[in-house]
Amino acid sequence: MPFLSRIRINPLRAESRKLLASPRAMHAAVQGGLPGLPGQERTLWRLDADNPHRPQLYVLTHSKPDWTHLVEQAGWPEADGDHYALRDYSPLLDQLALGREYAFRLTASPVQNTNRPQKPTARQTERINNGERRSFRLGHRTAAAQLNWFLTRTPSWGFQVPPATGLADTHDDHGTPPHDVRIIARRRSSFGKGPVPKDVRVVMHSATFEGRLKITDPTVFAERLLTGIGPSKAYGCGLLTLAPLPTKA
Repeated sequence: MPFLSRIRINPLRAESRKLLASPRAMHAAVQGGLPGLPGQERTLWRLDADNPHRPQLYVLTHSKPDWTHLVEQAGWPEADGDHYALRDYSPLLDQLALGREYAFRLTASPVQNTNRPQKPTARQTERINNGERRSFRLGHRTAAAQLNWFLTRTPSWGFQVPPATGLADTHDDHGTPPHDVRIIARRRSSFGKGPVPKDVRVVMHSATFEGRLKITDPTVFAERLLTGIGPSKAYGCGLLTLAPLPTKA
C-alpha cells in the first residue's frame, strides 16, 4: 500500500541546512524513515521551497514510514501543529480515469544522450580518447530545452498537457498553441557520491514543472506516479503529485 507524506522542514537548524544543500544527504534521511534495510525499498521524494522559510518535503513510499527522526533533527519537535502528514495513496490511484484532468507538479532532471559533448570534462575526454562508444548522459541546461524534453515525453507517461486556458488561439512560430505548463524553479546541484564523496562528483540540472494535465492512459499514468519520471530519482527528481483543478467562479 503506497503512502504520500508531507514533512515540514525548519531551515534554521544545522541538520536542516545540511539536508537542504545536499540531495545525497536528503536521500539518506528519507531512507532512514523506512523500517527495511537501506536500499531495500525505492522511494520518490521532492523538496518544495516555494517559501524558503517553510520548505516542505514530499515522499512517496510503498510501506508505512516513520518520520520521527526528521522531525527531531530538522523540524520543530516541541512546537504545536502537525509535524508531518501521512495519507494512503490508494484512493487517488483508484480515481484515475481516461480524460480526467488534474493540476500537477513535477521536479525532474531533463537529460539528453550524446556521443560528443560540446565541452567535455577531463573524465569524458579520457573516455573519448580511449575509444569508448557508450554515449554520455548530459543534463539540459536551458529552460527551453527542459520544457521541450518534458512535452515530447508526456505521451509515453500516459498523459498530455492541454493548451493553456484563454490562450488556445495564440500560436508560436511553429503554429502550436502554448501548453498549460510552466517552469517555476530551476537548479544546478553538485555533490559527492560514493564512499569517498570527493572522488566522484555528481552534477545535476533539475527543473520544476507545474500546470494542468489530462490522462490519456490510466494504467501507464498510475505506473509513472508510483515509479517516477526521468533519471536522478534518488536525488529528489521524478515525483509527480496531483491536485484538484481550481473551481471556476
